[in-house]
Amino acid sequence: MSRLTRAQIRTPQLIKISRPGFWVTSMWFYLLPLGGREVFGDASFWLGLLYVGFPLGLLIYGWNDFVDRDTDRLNPRKGTYLFGARATDAELRRLPFWIAAVQAPFFVAFVWLIGAKALLLLAGLLAFTWLYNARPWGFKNYPVLDLTNQIGYLLVFVLSSWLNGAPQVPWATFVFGALFAMHSHLLGAMMDIEPDRAAGRRTTANTIGRVNAKWLIAVFLGIECLLVYRCFDIPLIAAGLAAGALYFLADALTLWRERPYSEPYAAAFLLLWNGAALLSAPWIWHTAAFASVNLR
Repeated sequence: MSRLTRAQIRTPQLIKISRPGFWVTSMWFYLLPLGGREVFGDASFWLGLLYVGFPLGLLIYGWNDFVDRDTDRLNPRKGTYLFGARATDAELRRLPFWIAAVQAPFFVAFVWLIGAKALLLLAGLLAFTWLYNARPWGFKNYPVLDLTNQIGYLLVFVLSSWLNGAPQVPWATFVFGALFAMHSHLLGAMMDIEPDRAAGRRTTANTIGRVNAKWLIAVFLGIECLLVYRCFDIPLIAAGLAAGALYFLADALTLWRERPYSEPYAAAFLLLWNGAALLSAPWIWHTAAFASVNLR
């Protein structure tokens, strides 16, 4: 079998590695700076929207999978399009080449569209991903640092603004995005407590325990709720965030407590979020809800 044939067979696996279950969140972030702007006829808009799906996911999660091969084999959630692949050693050996090959045409186009700033963006993405995954001291192995590293997702805001000629989002949107990225990561790490502990990894979630992680997620959501209500005056989204905070409080007190979520429950959770993001994205763009501060 030729290398080309093997590459064609592996295309679905590359898509799995990029975790399509997380693409919608990145695309939702990409739309936040563009509220009210007529961008849908611009090729640069669609190029950026495409990039924050498969190519960005392959960079971030592919690098993560390359380092986490032992942990992933212990993780029952792996092997799906929602939560990522369980790659073989042979696939992982070829993965760095495919990550670079997928990034290259996009960043050539970005340099052509926005100049040297695109190289700064690439450097930022590589720096955050390397800091998270570096052996043996990568941030993924240390409580708190594994959460704060998630501010790297704010580069999606920067990419969107630069590609589409939009102003950078206000400080409150950056704060909201950082909090959202951190609580989302904590939720994923909470689901991975058992395989992470088996692999000897110390994350925030497995250090403080599942119940305390749920309390902390509720705190994050509560702060996001107040921020959205006070700085953007969006009662509907604030109510959704408040409902999420109440759910995690109930989960910590009476629902799942210390028990790990079942795989169907975890999948339903992620699908529900993706549905909410897809339904809210047109409204977020139409109202320009996060493009400027509107103090209540």
